[in-house]
Amino acid sequence: MKVLYGLFAKEMLTLAFRLTDNLHDAEDIVQESFIHSFKVIDQLKEDGNFGPWLKRIVLNKSLKKIKKRQTIITLDQVHIEEPDQSGRWYESIPHNIVQEAIQDLPNGCREILTLFLLDNFKHREIAEMLDISVSTSKSQYQYGLKILRSNLKKYRNE
Repeated sequence: MKVLYGLFAKEMLTLAFRLTDNLHDAEDIVQESFIHSFKVIDQLKEDGNFGPWLKRIVLNKSLKKIKKRQTIITLDQVHIEEPDQSGRWYESIPHNIVQEAIQDLPNGCREILTLFLLDNFKHREIAEMLDISVSTSKSQYQYGLKILRSNLKKYRNE
């Protein structure tokens, strides 16, 4: 248990914090997730899959925690833009500034943007996890990008 905790704790805390935006909640989620995983480890089908399995547990517990306070903007409130054709426009901006800007996004946008961009989930998977429609996931993602671009405009080299 100690070895598994040492291998995965930091990564799981990062995930939980990115989603909840609250260090105390993230620490609780990670602790609860490890305890839960050790109790039901016999359900793990393949030994080498502990990391992804634990990540899913942390993700589910994080989503459950934030679902209580989540505010999703309805589709008719959002103007969806075409994707930015300039590619990875944020690469010239220092990582810590981008991280802070992501944390400042409205909860729904931040969660979806984090799940889509940083954790590589598809909109269909995000929609299932958050119990929303795929179009809401996509619109929240676009809305989050729009806010992020606007907030980071002063840092871009254009």
